[in-house]
Amino acid sequence: MATESGAKADPIDEQKLTKLVETSLVDLGATVHASLAIIGDDLGLYAALDEAGPLTSAELAEQTDTAERYVREWLRAQAAGGYVTYDPETDRYGLSPEQAHILANKESPVFMPGAFQLVASAAKIEPELREAFRTGEGIGWHEHDEDVFHGTERFFGPSYGANLVSWIEALNGIDETLKAGGRVADVGCGHGAPTIRIAEAYPDSTVIGIDYHESSIAVARERAETAGVGDRVDFEVATAREYRGIDYDLVTMFNCFHDMGDPVGVSTHVRETLADDGAWMIVEPYAKDRVEDNLTPFGRLAYSISTVACTPNSLSQEVGYGLGAQAGEEQTREVATAGGFTCFRRAAETPTSLVFEARP
Repeated sequence: MATESGAKADPIDEQKLTKLVETSLVDLGATVHASLAIIGDDLGLYAALDEAGPLTSAELAEQTDTAERYVREWLRAQAAGGYVTYDPETDRYGLSPEQAHILANKESPVFMPGAFQLVASAAKIEPELREAFRTGEGIGWHEHDEDVFHGTERFFGPSYGANLVSWIEALNGIDETLKAGGRVADVGCGHGAPTIRIAEAYPDSTVIGIDYHESSIAVARERAETAGVGDRVDFEVATAREYRGIDYDLVTMFNCFHDMGDPVGVSTHVRETLADDGAWMIVEPYAKDRVEDNLTPFGRLAYSISTVACTPNSLSQEVGYGLGAQAGEEQTREVATAGGFTCFRRAAETPTSLVFEARP
């Protein structure tokens, strides 16, 4: 077979083609599954299976006040994807301990319905994103659907709850400082999940959460009051280059540094607001420094989210650096040191997060 230019096309490798078709089918199923996972979480289907299962479709529908025929098809889709178990002898469905841990336990650090909520909602901006591909213009975080903000909170919040204290303990001397009563600025705080967790873990410290997104700050204030830390947590609507205050013992940024339009300018401002013996903790998605080392399932997720949310947000701001969610350690180090930091190290890591410590 010849192309229009006359050159012969490479022959099709049938095995490679079959494998790619299979991958596409898995992806198609996963795409549709996202909305079903959100429904299962929202209607309490996962929770009911966890509490009372194994159940037939009729029993689950009765427990959750839903329509059996829809529930039956939903259960079969969940079983086909490995998200619920199925016993053909009893026609009952249930959750294994592992399935319950990611689908029903909202405090689990690997609770996933929030992630499905995040990615499904982020996709709603596809028409604007398609146009941005043509123009190179950015799309601000504030332009996304509200469920993106709630999904982000529900996805990352449990992980912060499980890991935050150990991450701070990995910073040189900061745990002791905060126990004695330090000052913390949590920049890019969103709905305040990490801000509140810091306040809970270090009751003698004062904490301020900072975000440019006004509606997120309003939610964060409500969350802090509900958590009982409203008296020692404050919130400010400001950008990462303009927030107020000086001599902070700790400045934190959780999965947001790569979203910023001017990360060097942000680094400079953090340096100016940090105490001389303070630390800047930067939590970023896990990434290697070379692209080829990030071509993994997690890398695909991070690059994809970065394409629809993180990079467009950066490009919507002044400078438009576009660091990206898979920047890796060396690029993050370069940006931090360009802003005036002289010490930078990897303080901790998880399979999905890198935790950096920057010092003046």
